[in-house]
Amino acid sequence: MRIDKFLSENGIASRKEAGRAARAGQIIVNGKVEKDTAKHISPETDEIYYMGQLITHTPFLYIMLNKPEGYVSATEDGHFPVVVELLDTALQSRHLFPCGRLDKDTTGLMLLTNDGQLSHLLLSPRRHVEKRYRFTCAEPLRADAEQIFSEGLTLKDGDVLLPSTLYPTPDRMGGEICLKEGKYHQIKRMLGAIGNRIVTLERISFGPLSADPALGRGQWRYLTDEEVSALRQAVDA
Repeated sequence: MRIDKFLSENGIASRKEAGRAARAGQIIVNGKVEKDTAKHISPETDEIYYMGQLITHTPFLYIMLNKPEGYVSATEDGHFPVVVELLDTALQSRHLFPCGRLDKDTTGLMLLTNDGQLSHLLLSPRRHVEKRYRFTCAEPLRADAEQIFSEGLTLKDGDVLLPSTLYPTPDRMGGEICLKEGKYHQIKRMLGAIGNRIVTLERISFGPLSADPALGRGQWRYLTDEEVSALRQAVDA
């Protein structure tokens, strides 16, 4: 694998950035300065330093994103910006995709990865991985909303939903809701079914993964090894 491709695929630097670093003597391969980023290396056996940092080959990436409004949960869209555009340029070649979807105007925790197997397990209805959302609504929640949601709704279009847990705020103008599935516009449709309307909606947890309060809207970070292990344990992977 070429050095520039290796750095790009590991989310370290774009090929252009790698070229600049190489010309500045900032790429070291097996103890020697390497200024030709077209040179082939073995990611498994060669020791590569980029700007003083030892780089190890990571076939899978796991990223936590604080999704802002206005972005589509997709890798490409003909009309709106997509969440992968919020990542560094060097990550664009790693085939990252959102694990599950958030509506364009829904904010909060989103997992981006290129690990298709783990993503499939996390989204499988049989695994019942819980997602928690914080919301506000247009009208006070009706008195029996908690019971209705806990029994499982059947929507007007015939869609049958699993039981969910609702934790309303004291004024009942919002709250938190826990789902074990993720159907199209589900929470908006649930509120509509009880004569209400979502005003704001934010995902705050996904299985064992909680939103990082240090991340502003549009910011992201890599998951820690402990967080990745927790996700795998949640689906017995």
